[in-house]
Amino acid sequence: MDAIQKSLLEQVAGLHEVPEGAYNIRANGQKAGRNTTANIDIVTKTDKDGIDIIIKPGTRNESVHIPVVLSMSGLKDMVYNDFFIGEDSDVTIIAGCGIHNCGVQASEHSGIHTFHVGKNARVRYVEKHYAEGDGSGENIMNPTTVVELDEGGYMEMETTQIKGVDSTVRTTTARLGPRSTLIIKEKVMTHGRQLAKSDFTVDLDGEGCHTNVISRSVARGQSRQVFLARINGNAACYGHSECDAIIMDEGVVSAIPEVTANCLDAQLIHEAAIGKIAGEQLTKLMTLGLTEKEAEEQIVNGFLK
Repeated sequence: MDAIQKSLLEQVAGLHEVPEGAYNIRANGQKAGRNTTANIDIVTKTDKDGIDIIIKPGTRNESVHIPVVLSMSGLKDMVYNDFFIGEDSDVTIIAGCGIHNCGVQASEHSGIHTFHVGKNARVRYVEKHYAEGDGSGENIMNPTTVVELDEGGYMEMETTQIKGVDSTVRTTTARLGPRSTLIIKEKVMTHGRQLAKSDFTVDLDGEGCHTNVISRSVARGQSRQVFLARINGNAACYGHSECDAIIMDEGVVSAIPEVTANCLDAQLIHEAAIGKIAGEQLTKLMTLGLTEKEAEEQIVNGFLK
């Protein structure tokens, strides 16, 4: 891998060198490196572009890195990854996509990740999107995540998009079995004329299951954001969605929460708050010697931390 691709890997996956454990690194649409372990196998799909990640039952304290980097202008990359997490496992999965585009053509990555989480298994899934480049070509990322949680399964998703992505539609659908839990924590910042749409649909099908969908975002410049969160309570369950957004300059944010109770014992809550940075917050920091711009940056960084 060249220096640009290594830099992108550091941005999206925190990798300074080859990671320990299982990994699959994809660069410009091709496999750039792979390693498996006794408990985690990675197999190339034969019917379409992508991989199967197979985690044996009872696997604990292991991780999988599956980052993607693009450094060619005009490349459109599409990948299908399926994760099969065995019963009673406890693993961390680090994904993410980085694009370096110095050309005039659009560069695009679309990934469909499907998680089959076994009984009483636990997964922490971390995904970061980042783009850069001094060309006029757009950077486009459209990730799709599909989650199926068996009885007692637990999954925590941490998704971050902070810089450089001109257009993104982030789609997540999930079905929860009995006593399972899905926690989603999203952080998004847009600037310029960027567009970001997050579309969540969670079906709470199993008795005693629980979800919490939390989005924090900042829209700067003339950028636009849309947050949709649909939670369907189909059993005795608990669901909560929350959108907190800061608008700056001419930014626009739309929050569209939707909760549907199809069961008498479904407990569903939605919250949304959108507004500018409070003047008293700026004043307080400026009295400590910061400029207005520096104070804004401190507040934004703290909000998205």
